[in-house]
Amino acid sequence: MIESQQEAAEYLAEHYWDAFTDTERTYPSDSLLSSGVRKREIEQKYSNWISILDMVDLKVSEKSLNRLYERALACEKKDTSSNVFETFASLADRYLYDPNSPVRNEEYYLHYASRLASYEGYSREKRDGYAFHAGNCSLNRLGQPAADFRFADSKGKIRRLYDVKAPYTLLFFSNPGCEACMNIIETLKAEPKVSEMISAGHLAVLNIYIDEDLQGWRDYMPVYPDDWYNGFDPDMVIRGDNLYSVRAIPSLYLLDKEKRVILKDAPENKMMYYLVNL
Repeated sequence: MIESQQEAAEYLAEHYWDAFTDTERTYPSDSLLSSGVRKREIEQKYSNWISILDMVDLKVSEKSLNRLYERALACEKKDTSSNVFETFASLADRYLYDPNSPVRNEEYYLHYASRLASYEGYSREKRDGYAFHAGNCSLNRLGQPAADFRFADSKGKIRRLYDVKAPYTLLFFSNPGCEACMNIIETLKAEPKVSEMISAGHLAVLNIYIDEDLQGWRDYMPVYPDDWYNGFDPDMVIRGDNLYSVRAIPSLYLLDKEKRVILKDAPENKMMYYLVNL
């Protein structure tokens, strides 16, 4: 009955799990089943649901995550053996926060982890763990100015993130010899739209090394494109002072002209899709 595709997506995002989390019905649960549904099927549905959350406004996504938490909690209060609450907590960890997840999203995870951090059914240690993860996710949030930092190029010249002037800045945390980093480098070099934007000055790529093997980084310099900003963190504050939550390398951020965060630790495919459609 909903004619608007956007309204349909918003409704589906919010009510996707209603039948599964209906406390009026009781289904068997064990190591393979959660409320009568095989856990691998729930996992696939969860992945599908995340793609729906990506189609709607962030406020709608947060409302939907909150609704899922409340309904999962109601299932837990009615029957702790239903596995529903723990199933969704585990899926949030694996899909929204794991640095290797292709659909990871710290904004979504921040909202869900903050609720889990206050769940009295968990031990203090576990609640503190979720609070710690939520704190990491609160760094450099979408729409907020990214934390500034100094970086040095191969000749030792010192610059700052905010000195890089371009309508868009792609912040790329990488390591020399990292295969996944090399794949991103080749993908960016091969995409004509990205090359055009760099040449026109519309996109600046800031490739930053945040570890200690500077000789290894310098030896790798010929691999990096000359029209990128290639530097390292001389102050060791990006990771050491938790200025950015770089949980795995590579990590990609996209910033606007004022250095506000557009995409945060985005999967490669999501970043490339956004860049070619700017």
